[in-house]
Amino acid sequence: MKRPRVQTVLFVCSQNKLRSPTAEQVFSRRQDLEVDSAGTNHDAENPLTAELVAWADVIFVMEKAHRSKLQRRFRAAVGGRRVVCLDIPDDYAFMQPELIRLLETKVSRHLPALPPTYEPAA
Repeated sequence: MKRPRVQTVLFVCSQNKLRSPTAEQVFSRRQDLEVDSAGTNHDAENPLTAELVAWADVIFVMEKAHRSKLQRRFRAAVGGRRVVCLDIPDDYAFMQPELIRLLETKVSRHLPALPPTYEPAA
């Protein structure tokens, strides 16, 4: 049986300290996704690069300002990639339960549903 292709997903915020690393950790549990995160600021924990942008099938940015920076600095790498603005302000701590719920709600509507798990009959 052919294994389905894994979708690559990039989460972007400013510093890559709170929101995007939380999203990366939450969605890294999905076997149908390969995830990474980065920040638009030059002093971010993991600064956004053209290579990361080109790697991603879909890019989730936390704010409109991140989308603007992404498109201005990496226009060629963005190409036809889907960029989704989640409109999540910088009001949350890393792995804060409210942030996790918000991410799960907003991100999940843009990703394929998880296939039902196969459980053999006993």
